[in-house]
Amino acid sequence: LLPTHATHRNASRIFIFLITMAEEERGICVRDVAAKDFIEAYAEHLKNSDKFELPVWADLVKTGTFKELAPYGDDWFYVRAASIARRVYLKPGTGVGSLRRWYGGAYRNGVRHQHFLKANGGIVRNVLIQLENMKVCEKTENGGRKMTRVGQQDLDRIATAVFADEE
Repeated sequence: LLPTHATHRNASRIFIFLITMAEEERGICVRDVAAKDFIEAYAEHLKNSDKFELPVWADLVKTGTFKELAPYGDDWFYVRAASIARRVYLKPGTGVGSLRRWYGGAYRNGVRHQHFLKANGGIVRNVLIQLENMKVCEKTENGGRKMTRVGQQDLDRIATAVFADEE
């Protein structure tokens, strides 16, 4: 491939060129974009979708017993759903328990020691059920959830749009 008279510097330039060409040929996935940007875009997609609906109790609940107040934002449920979908995409086999641990936090007892508590499981469960109904994720045989082919294509399409907006 390389001519015999190529110096080390030229060889490294050619190698870097070949690597960048290979990166450009492959598709953009969720791992290639910033989490914050992707979650905002997918939350907007879920909000505009007629298949994903806001539960009646969404304005009444806290996200965990360790929280003092409910979320302030109007579309916090869509943001949490987008975050859960991204998490299931990145870690197949993720279940309600591990997501509760992921969104958990410190329960501050005033002057006493603080302890870690898990997040509200009903929110996580409701989001996963709605994502299953949308055919974005499905249950695995060992428990937990994984992305379906349609769900992975959907998330990759949105990640590609986010990546194009960044450039």
